[in-house]
Amino acid sequence: MDSFRFAHPYFLYLLLLVPLFALLMLYFGRRRRKAFADFGEMRLIAHLMPYMSESRFHLKSWILIIAFALQVIVLAGPQFGAKLETTKRKGIELMVAIDVSNSMNARDVQPSRLDMAKMAVSRLVDKLGDDRLGIVVFAGQAYVQLPITTDYPSAKMFLQSINTNMVPTQGTAIGAAINLCLNSFSSQQDINRAIIVITDGENHEDDAIEAASRAAQAGVKVYTVGMGTTKGAPVPLMPGDMSNFIKDKDGQVVITRIDEQSLMQVAAAGNGAYVSANNIRSGINALIEEIESIEKSEFEAKVYTAYNERFQYFEIVVLALLLLDLLILGRKNPHLSGFDIFTRKSDKKDLFIEPSGKE
Repeated sequence: MDSFRFAHPYFLYLLLLVPLFALLMLYFGRRRRKAFADFGEMRLIAHLMPYMSESRFHLKSWILIIAFALQVIVLAGPQFGAKLETTKRKGIELMVAIDVSNSMNARDVQPSRLDMAKMAVSRLVDKLGDDRLGIVVFAGQAYVQLPITTDYPSAKMFLQSINTNMVPTQGTAIGAAINLCLNSFSSQQDINRAIIVITDGENHEDDAIEAASRAAQAGVKVYTVGMGTTKGAPVPLMPGDMSNFIKDKDGQVVITRIDEQSLMQVAAAGNGAYVSANNIRSGINALIEEIESIEKSEFEAKVYTAYNERFQYFEIVVLALLLLDLLILGRKNPHLSGFDIFTRKSDKKDLFIEPSGKE
């Protein structure tokens, strides 16, 4: 099956104008009818202006709106992948586990712990070469968000959709996340692997150090990236709502703080390293350098190597619609008045005014 994509997807935002154009068309159509109604009785106006056509106004408007929408698709550059080929690449397999518990909404790092985590992963993806990447999200439980892949655009798309409502069970099961990452690597044996855990470190569910040790025994390095500060911050009830915060059973606002000691221990057990959010830029750079220093292994990847342009079909339809708009006059043609496809027969009878015979 061919792969479909848009070469310039940002043009698709212009489609948001289509509902606006439709509303404007309805608005001006209503004003037009009201103006005629204010001028006089519609049956009399129809008799005085026999070539007036309300249906043509709407038809021409819809033609232009549809043509605009199709032209936006043309600008976005629809493409189909025509060749699925197996290529040889050299890299490692990297699983990134992102904490999505409610505490990641705290803003002791800006714009929030979770947003900072997503920006750090996005920066990491930009620096990857031919490595395979997978994403796991976790709170009280862990789930695979993106299976191991070399499709970095998809990785960024999935990354942007991550939020703290994804996992119904609250908590911070770092051990479960590491175990799931271990089970999510490919079956290829002769390839180096690493796991990056991004969290505030408040582990309440399992033994993360044991899970990291198990990963190290399997030859997988475990790195931890800490999000938050030791000073801490309150946890919003809803993401972005800084007026209502989670409270304990005594009615006191809960303050969440990073557990750097635990994250250092997890990284040490996993033969990896710890990166602090307080020094996230240089820390991520150092982490990228360490990942790049891991020996690369050769593996096969199936990719679409050629994309064929398919905008021509949409452009043909656009040109046909514009030509149709030119052919349809805004008023009835007096020479073709007998071939009126825009007015029902019953309406024609209503519009005809019988002569009274009186002057």
